[in-house]
Amino acid sequence: MDTKNDDSGAPVLLLVGSSGGHLAQLLALRPWYEQWRRCWVTFDTPEAISLLAGEDLVPAHHPTTRNVPNLLRNALLAWRVLRARRVAAVVTTGAGVAVPFVVLARLRRIPTVYIEVYDRIDTPTLTARLCRPFLSAMLVQWDEQRRQYPEATVVGTLL
Repeated sequence: MDTKNDDSGAPVLLLVGSSGGHLAQLLALRPWYEQWRRCWVTFDTPEAISLLAGEDLVPAHHPTTRNVPNLLRNALLAWRVLRARRVAAVVTTGAGVAVPFVVLARLRRIPTVYIEVYDRIDTPTLTARLCRPFLSAMLVQWDEQRRQYPEATVVGTLL
């Protein structure tokens, strides 16, 4: 885990998401984020390590579903990462790993952006509901998702 200070002092975009589909949706944003210095927070699964080869990767604790010890570990990890880096913004697609990063970033006045996953059209995800009060921006991929998030901006599908 690399949470040490970055000597360049340049701002970094913090991309946070569980591995699998959440990570795939963040990776689909590449044309938007490729000009930014970035740091990824995800699980250290073989797939994630392969997909993020050469990227600044901070492994998060998993599983996160109904796992309070890992929630607390990830909260401590978020505190360390946000303290050690000059974070310009936190962008996430969820799931559970996102909550402590969004909450602590917002408390530090760091902009927070949540992108609701494309496969939850009729009901909001638990992570989105937990993060919502701490968000600077809520983005959705389908017009229909605005029924749950009227304040959201529709960005279209990522995958």
